[in-house]
Amino acid sequence: MFLLPCSALGLLLLTCLALEPPPRHPSPSNPAFRCFQWEFLLGYLPALAADWLQGPLLFQLLQSRGFLRSQIAALYSCGFASNVAFGLVSGVFVDRLGRKKSCVLSSGLCSMSCLLQLSQDFLALAAGRVLAGLGTSLLFSAFESWYIHEHLERHDFPAEWIPNTFSRVALWNSGLAVAAGLVAELVAEGLALGPVAPFLVAVPFLALSGIFAGKNWEENYGKSRPCGKACGEGIRGLLSDPRALLLGLVQALMESILLIFAFLWTPVLEPQGIPLGIAFSGFMAASAAGSALFRRGVSGRLRLQPLRLLPGSVLLLELALLVLALPLYPPGDFLAVLVLQLSCGIYFPTMAFLRRRLECGGDAARGARWLRLPLGLGVSLVLPALPGDPAGTRRVFGAAALAALVALGAAGGILGITHGDEGLRLGDEGLLEEDTGE
Repeated sequence: MFLLPCSALGLLLLTCLALEPPPRHPSPSNPAFRCFQWEFLLGYLPALAADWLQGPLLFQLLQSRGFLRSQIAALYSCGFASNVAFGLVSGVFVDRLGRKKSCVLSSGLCSMSCLLQLSQDFLALAAGRVLAGLGTSLLFSAFESWYIHEHLERHDFPAEWIPNTFSRVALWNSGLAVAAGLVAELVAEGLALGPVAPFLVAVPFLALSGIFAGKNWEENYGKSRPCGKACGEGIRGLLSDPRALLLGLVQALMESILLIFAFLWTPVLEPQGIPLGIAFSGFMAASAAGSALFRRGVSGRLRLQPLRLLPGSVLLLELALLVLALPLYPPGDFLAVLVLQLSCGIYFPTMAFLRRRLECGGDAARGARWLRLPLGLGVSLVLPALPGDPAGTRRVFGAAALAALVALGAAGGILGITHGDEGLRLGDEGLLEEDTGE
């Protein structure tokens, strides 16, 4: 089973190169902007690389410690729950603490999490997963908010230059994700250092990110607002806007399904002899191909609307889950996972576009994040009770397919109630990179 993931990885990388549309805007030649942009990338990209290195072999690492599958699930749940719960207030936390401090704190928390993976103690590993959840939440909220403030307020660069930076981040991030799986496979299996090795490799990257940001970045803060007031406004906005309610339901269901998948993909593929690091790289290449399909679809001659791509991506996920729910030949599982990742590559920029358009209209989209809390915590509580036998795993994928069917209905509902709504449609100016920025 070594040839299959390697061949799929190569084909998907070629597909990404073929599908990627040419850049819409020339790169600014301002030397001061170039210097500032690289200063940001040198602080942010090592943290992203470290985050990806922790993904491929986590389940295998915990399994090597001798834990039962239910105990491994409980450890996963600790990370999921901390990430979902803290995600509700991370924006307010970052604005109050300071964005540079939050970036350094993210690197510190993730470093401690990686080092705790050396432990054999269940409670120490649980603490490590909690720290990883907190650090990851800060990673995806503090860095980009720091950059936008510095770009606009301190350096007074044109807002039109922001997409250039984030398109570079997206390109580098895809490459780092693919490379992380290959590096994890090399150090764990090729060098026979074991599944803890990628976590230790991640620590220098996190140290580089934290030290660089701490020494070279200036501090900035967001608007001070009471957490309770911000949450209340978001919930009121959510309940008053059916578009945000349905969009939040789709997002919550999709993310809950992906939480379950993040736990199950290793026990599904590992018994089939598929190298996990190379498989992970294939997943990331499939996701990158999906993102390239999205950009090609909305910016090419087809000019597809993101509102129509949302149900399409959920339908693709539904088909992949149905295949995983069936007892097929081993290659079928791996190919289904690639299709699932392809659907994610289309879904995430589509959801980011729609959510950002809603955010322009008020607090409704921010309130939609509250729908993540009950479903995310529910998955975290249920995960340790999931059946561990192959037939039980198939049933779990079948249940996930039912959840995806509900998400598909909600996505179709959004399409129905927003008919003629120009606020969520792609205009004649085409897709802007900031429309799909996270």
